[in-house]
Amino acid sequence: MIDKAIYKQILKTSFDAPIDVEFWDGETVHFGEGESIAKIIMHELIPIKEIVAHASLTFGEAYMDGKIEIQGDLQELVTLAYRSQDSFFNNSKFSKLIPKHSHSEKVSKNDVQSHYDIGNDFYEMWLDKTMTYSCAYFASESDTLEAAQMNKVRHILNKLHAQEGETLLDIGCGWGTLLFTAAKEYGLKATGVTLSQQQYDFVSDKIKAEGLTGQVNVYLEDYRELKEQYDHVTSVGMFEHVGKENLAAYFSKIDQLLVENGTALIHGITGQHKGAGVDAWINKYIFPGGYIPNLAENIDHIMDAHLQVDDLEPLRRHYQKTLEIWTDNFHDVSESVISRYGERFYRMWDLYLQACAASFESGNIDVVQYLLTKGASSTNLPMTRSYIYHADVASGVK
Repeated sequence: MIDKAIYKQILKTSFDAPIDVEFWDGETVHFGEGESIAKIIMHELIPIKEIVAHASLTFGEAYMDGKIEIQGDLQELVTLAYRSQDSFFNNSKFSKLIPKHSHSEKVSKNDVQSHYDIGNDFYEMWLDKTMTYSCAYFASESDTLEAAQMNKVRHILNKLHAQEGETLLDIGCGWGTLLFTAAKEYGLKATGVTLSQQQYDFVSDKIKAEGLTGQVNVYLEDYRELKEQYDHVTSVGMFEHVGKENLAAYFSKIDQLLVENGTALIHGITGQHKGAGVDAWINKYIFPGGYIPNLAENIDHIMDAHLQVDDLEPLRRHYQKTLEIWTDNFHDVSESVISRYGERFYRMWDLYLQACAASFESGNIDVVQYLLTKGASSTNLPMTRSYIYHADVASGVK
């Protein structure tokens, strides 16, 4: 059979470790030398032309639908596929479809709500108590996820060199942990903006419950509509949603939202190599309209916006560890997720979490914190980076 012969050619070079593959007709083939690290079971033939057209989307849907089973470590298997230069995920002749996507304010709102408004109760199942859905910061290997998420928030605020009484805007504020920490621990007047109705309701209720009305504000609004200026701007896990065509406007808007000599801390997934920036499966099922810019793209846009770079910190290993903990947490509540959302939904999110961990583990993607200033670099910051680490220790980031 032609399809099976081509599959064998592809699989022979797609992984940097030995694997077993059981084909739809029952034949099992061992690829590589030594003991297999995993077994791929193909329950039915998936036309090779679909793999050639868009490997990520085809593989993802097949896994969701149970057409493909993985016995062994799924994250390790995907990591190996990313690391192999001849993998069907990496080889240019197996091109990905990159659909054009509108990022109007209406479409952006629908995209965000399709992901974040699954329900607060869904995210509460497997996130930590801070309800933080972005890369944590592990000051030590023994940090719990909750401690590491608080480390991340304090690390961000410490980098800003924020002072009591100053104002802060958090673009894409999530469930508000950064806002409440900024207000309660740093004495800032903090404002958040989100397009998620569920996140907005959650933060609004917490503002009232904690007696922070007037010191913490939240708006259900597109950041592009904001007019007021702030001493500091943060944006954590946000620019991945704005789209390639809007990145220039995003950084330009940050410049507009900052007072002169203000500081911004932008934290987001970034490619450290040039590539497509879009994964067809994730774009269709997880993050509609998502785009991962590379480092050069972001730096170009930062310079065009007349912002200056004070510090860049890659956190790739931190996001890998974060995702691995989320995966363990997600597996712990598998029965609840399946009973509420179904087997296909569970397999979709399981693949998403493990594939993302594999992407970070392999170096396919990174996450970078960009410390930016409006005006001459470091005008309002101490002369050396030591202020960050001294403040980290003082605030409990050890």
